[in-house]
Amino acid sequence: MVISISAALLLGIVVVLLLRSGYVRFGSALACVLFGFALASTGLAPAVTAVLEAVTGWLAALPL
Repeated sequence: MVISISAALLLGIVVVLLLRSGYVRFGSALACVLFGFALASTGLAPAVTAVLEAVTGWLAALPL
């Protein structure tokens, strides 16, 4: 659960930065957020979570 909250915070920051820079308009960002909520309620949600956990596992294993 900690990873998903961190990922949500990071992605939220990215969206805000994209909105402020003008690369993404409000309507597009809203559509992406709504798509994320719709995706979370489907049967594909466990697969998306597994991919995110695998990517964070790979990143954690990288030597800094």
